[in-house]
Amino acid sequence: MKNILAGLFLTASFAVASAQTISFNETTHDYGTIAKGANGQTFFTVTNTGDKPLIISKVQPSCGCTTPKWDSNPIMPGKTSKIDVGYNTQLVNPFQKMIEVYSNDPKNSRSVLYIKGTVTPEATMSATASTSVELMPAKKQMTALKAQTKVKN
Repeated sequence: MKNILAGLFLTASFAVASAQTISFNETTHDYGTIAKGANGQTFFTVTNTGDKPLIISKVQPSCGCTTPKWDSNPIMPGKTSKIDVGYNTQLVNPFQKMIEVYSNDPKNSRSVLYIKGTVTPEATMSATASTSVELMPAKKQMTALKAQTKVKN
């Protein structure tokens, strides 16, 4: 009986040790501060660090403002693939979204990725001494221009 249990344990250990294993280049992508309407595309690199084909069966975002795309073909051992993620930057606010990745990795069948950042209403420019701009009505501008170009006798 002990030999049977030991044999089953070794077989189960070997099955888990020689399997497909999912890993990512990063699990959180920080957009930082981006302007409304900016490009909200990024991607995560997926690597199969195991010795059997890895299959990503489903990629589920936490809301409709996040759109993932991935290749459903098996990722062979040692190879990589991408999960492309788009975020709708028409939504002005700080955000943190979750993307669930389901695979046939026996130890990690559900992985979680995050995207985060802040979408601002529009691009802003801070004025410095070298980039300052003065806006004035055209009539006032013409008067100022005439005063600067007045010829002295």
